[in-house]
Amino acid sequence: MEKFIRQSLENSIAVKRAVAEKFPPVIARMARVMVEALRNGHRIYIAGNGGSASDAQHIAGELVGRFTMERKALPAIALTTDTAVLTAIANDYGYDEVFRRQVEAHVREGDVLLCISTSGNSPNVLKALEQAKSVGARVLALAGRDGGKLAKAAELCVTVPAKESARIQESHITIGHILCEIIEKEMFGDSK
Repeated sequence: MEKFIRQSLENSIAVKRAVAEKFPPVIARMARVMVEALRNGHRIYIAGNGGSASDAQHIAGELVGRFTMERKALPAIALTTDTAVLTAIANDYGYDEVFRRQVEAHVREGDVLLCISTSGNSPNVLKALEQAKSVGARVLALAGRDGGKLAKAAELCVTVPAKESARIQESHITIGHILCEIIEKEMFGDSK
């Protein structure tokens, strides 16, 4: 069992090391897009399925609450949290529409939509992306495997070079934490 645990940790480290080698410039650009939007009075919306839905909520929570410093709350909304809205849309329009309809209702030009999908091919996330682009929102993405359709459609995408969803999600939340920390430092300074 201990050998398995060590190997799992080593696999996670190897994936994060690959992300560290290739994606710091993309992550920095993503952070700049988010900071610019927030400074201009816009909002950050986040969408994802399954474990990625939890990541969306986690990132939104860090921005609305706090990450490492006491500061003003930031306008970030996970589109994965309102069960009445999600189930009504899924019932009336189908599950593929659960995020697109919310984007249609809330997202405006200059806002940011962060899309999270380990496969990069979640139909509901892709529909939300297209809706956001149609209103002039900035679209960022976290994907895995080969990036799927999401990597091609987003303005900026970090495609975690792994096949296992767990390893991809571990890197996604690390990237989410990095984005939150940069946003805090850029918006509120380095004081903790």
